[in-house]
Amino acid sequence: MQEQQGVADVAGQARRAPMQPVVSDRLDSLFGGLSARKRIAVCQLPVSATVGLVVLAAAAFSPATLASNLFMSALLFHVAIAAACVAIPWGRLPASAFAVIPLLDCLAIGFTREAGGPAFSVLSVTLLFPVIWLSAQVRPYMPVLAIVGTVLSTVAPSFLQGSVPAGGSMIRVLILPLVMAVVAVSAHVVATTLRRHRARIVQDEQDLARTLDESVRRQGLLDAVLKAVGVGVWVVDARGRTVLANKAMRTDPALAGVVDPSGGQGLLMADRCTPVPAGLLPAARAAAGDAFADELYWAGPPERQHAYSVSSHGFPPVGGQGAGAVITFVDVTSLVSALAAKDDFVATVSHELRTPLTSILGYLELVLDEPGHEDVREELNVVRRNAEHLLNLVNDLIAVASERVDLSLEETDLARLLALEVDAAQPKAAGNGLQLVLEAEEPLPARVDPERISQVFRNLLSNAIKYSPNGGTITARALSTGSGMACSITDTGLGMTAEEQEQAFTKFFRSARSRETAIPGAGLGLPVSKTIVEGHGGSISLDSEPGVGTTATFILPHA
Repeated sequence: MQEQQGVADVAGQARRAPMQPVVSDRLDSLFGGLSARKRIAVCQLPVSATVGLVVLAAAAFSPATLASNLFMSALLFHVAIAAACVAIPWGRLPASAFAVIPLLDCLAIGFTREAGGPAFSVLSVTLLFPVIWLSAQVRPYMPVLAIVGTVLSTVAPSFLQGSVPAGGSMIRVLILPLVMAVVAVSAHVVATTLRRHRARIVQDEQDLARTLDESVRRQGLLDAVLKAVGVGVWVVDARGRTVLANKAMRTDPALAGVVDPSGGQGLLMADRCTPVPAGLLPAARAAAGDAFADELYWAGPPERQHAYSVSSHGFPPVGGQGAGAVITFVDVTSLVSALAAKDDFVATVSHELRTPLTSILGYLELVLDEPGHEDVREELNVVRRNAEHLLNLVNDLIAVASERVDLSLEETDLARLLALEVDAAQPKAAGNGLQLVLEAEEPLPARVDPERISQVFRNLLSNAIKYSPNGGTITARALSTGSGMACSITDTGLGMTAEEQEQAFTKFFRSARSRETAIPGAGLGLPVSKTIVEGHGGSISLDSEPGVGTTATFILPHA
């Protein structure tokens, strides 16, 4: 839980405290907050500052230059351009109107260079400022204007002085615009690339911010769900170490020793006293990749033990995070107690019913043995059959309630027991239009309780007949295999869904189809058969498909 809280804290801080801006971000923020007039003035500032340095240099090293009217006119041209940057309301003009300023700068630089003579030819480098200013714009025609301005700066001063460039001046007229053209194109390409890269960065930052907000929202939702749910949730990594445990898991006293083994008593087996071996603990099983569901464990001190239905679901490594498993603990103490109370009630009532039924059958036998009742003997036999049926039902209730049966083992031929039950079921099967087929190895010796195994055969054959209302074939098989004595009853009847097969051995369970078609039964045949087979050390299973049929198979160990 501490790790989960740490993730939430980091995410919250990241949302509350934006990333520290770099120098370029601060400059962009400062420049973007200026008005159009101030932005033009700031862009003009490098040229104005350079001209100021030129004046200082001329005053210090060439005072005669300042006496030149042409030079002073060029300086006044620069001053007028700077004043225009501040005086003109650029925000009211079209966005590209500012281009006139760098073009005039090119002319002014050319006039200043010509007026200053050879000593001021270095001013050609100053053309970089207006050229880059124009070329860095979004509009593709701006680099062309920058090249035009460079050409004007080399040609216009000569024409205004009434002379034609020649000799060394022609070299400058040709080379300087060409160099500035390369600079203009390069500046435009670099500026466009940087602008696109910045746009991608801004978009990525926005996407990251949205992802972070969504992550924080989901984290908050997860926190709320984990705190609100009454189920204990325990997340472990691939080594079985705790990654997360919700409030219900940490505050349950009975589970104190589960998350932290040193914090109290651990889990107990179904007998409520045997500690679960280390290798069978939920975290160890989850770390080993074992997925399980609804397994019963007990926890807590003897006087306050709680039952938990434990499930584990693994998850694969995602996004750099390792694999692990989510283990849930559902407190089912009340349900287990209710089921135990139900079984106790069924067992108690069944015992109470068996005594009078046994007495009724005893007196019926006495009456039937005495002469003089020939006129009601048929009715008395009906009463006896129904009383015996009711007694058998009560015995089944006692068996499923106690989940054990008393067995009297003896050497028996399973094939013979199955043949007898098949013969007994033939009339009922024929009445339902069914063909009953026996396939058995003879002899098939086994050490079993003959009466109880015959009861299993009867239950399975009865189910096969009842759930095959449209005729068909029922095949009874018994054979010896490497794993034991295998007996199966196969029908071609209604069949069961996967969900119904999972509950088929539950006490009193009956499928929806059997209820809809009013097929008689109490839902005890399969549970009783399971109890008897497992009492012999065997196992029983079902294989069914709706509309195709069902095969019930039980395997008993060899004698």
